Amino acid sequence: MSHPRSAWRNQWKKRWAGRSIGVRLLLAVLLMVGLALPVAGTLLSHHYHLAATQAFDERLEATLNVIIAGVTYDRTAQQLVHDRALGDPRFDNVYSGWYWQITDAGQHTLASRSLWDQRLPVIANDTLSARSLSGPRGQSLRVVERDIYLAPLERPLHISVAARDDVLAADIREFQRLLWGGLAGLGILLLGVLALQVRWGLAPLRRMRANLHEVEQGHAEQLDTRLPDELATLAASMNAVLARDQRLIERGRHTAGNLAHALKTPLSVMRLQLRQLPEDSRATWEVELTRLDSAVRHHLARASAAGEGARFAPIDLHATLAPLLNGLAKLGQRRGITLRQTWQRDVNVHMDGQDIQELVGNLMDNALRWAHSDVQLQAQVNEQQLTIIVSDNGPGMSDAQCQQALQRGKRLDEQRSGSGLGLAIVTDLVALYSGHMQLSRASEGGLNVVVGLPVVANG
Repeated sequence: MSHPRSAWRNQWKKRWAGRSIGVRLLLAVLLMVGLALPVAGTLLSHHYHLAATQAFDERLEATLNVIIAGVTYDRTAQQLVHDRALGDPRFDNVYSGWYWQITDAGQHTLASRSLWDQRLPVIANDTLSARSLSGPRGQSLRVVERDIYLAPLERPLHISVAARDDVLAADIREFQRLLWGGLAGLGILLLGVLALQVRWGLAPLRRMRANLHEVEQGHAEQLDTRLPDELATLAASMNAVLARDQRLIERGRHTAGNLAHALKTPLSVMRLQLRQLPEDSRATWEVELTRLDSAVRHHLARASAAGEGARFAPIDLHATLAPLLNGLAKLGQRRGITLRQTWQRDVNVHMDGQDIQELVGNLMDNALRWAHSDVQLQAQVNEQQLTIIVSDNGPGMSDAQCQQALQRGKRLDEQRSGSGLGLAIVTDLVALYSGHMQLSRASEGGLNVVVGLPVVANG
């Protein structure tokens, strides 16, 4: 029993095995951009936050040094005194957001006018430190502080400088907004440029695919080798394979034709010799000779058919079949049979002319042999599907006989030559062109044959 994870992995591999190269490359680019840009944006945003905060702290540190330089202790009044102006009126405006404070955590405390009756929380620290805290009226403050020793005080003085960091936060947010907006624009630009690059890079493959479609449709005989080096060699190899296959097909068809001509004379001689035999032994030889003749014609027709392995330029269906149908119509008139035709004009098909004549000719020959007075031929087109319908008003067949008639070598009536063999040849031709054939009882009581072939040319 396979593991569920292994089964899921195999299913995923099968699903992606058929994905186009363009989709694979675009997904790879999307994954790369989707990972690289957010990581880069996060790192840049983090470093800018650190740099902006550090610059803000250095500004507060400079103010802190000015305050330290100006603080003294008045022995007479026994109080702390700060006698140096900072040159910033915000320290004098109440709750302006800019504050300084000097305290020994005891009875000595000195603060800027802007603090009014509020005090900043104190954390003893011998070294310079910076932190964020909540100040008067819930203001968000950035504080730089340190402890110093001032004679003649025994306790260290804790000096703090604080300023609202909303400007700093707004500056960081603005930078992040511009950063992510720029990265998003850069990502879209990169995706567009890389998509164009992928499309441009895969253009030779698309041209090669279109050229191959032209070869399949019979509009071209070989692939164009004016391609990049990586594809030119492949196109040349495919051309060699196509040329070899075409030679093999043509050689096989010529060989089959030559064999057919070579067998006609011996069979004719054997028939002449057969007439000289006594009547009682002639019947047995006649049956065997007829079987030999039918088998030879069947297999030669099968071997000489081109089928889907070959490439054909579109041919006009009506023009190709017109000589054949005119001859069959005259044959039907001599037998008292009316041949009715229903055509959809201007139908082009990718078939060998001999193949379509062989197919329709055998169907019509079979219908004329069994019809009482009427044979009908219809040709219909639905997108790329060609449907040929041949019906007659003869004795018809049962369902079992319809199945038997399609089996190679089966004959429904040994007393009438040709019955069964033509349908077997048609069956092989239909299979060669990846089509289908169905036998049923016609509305007039005879046989109805429906053949569908995916051979209609586009446009």
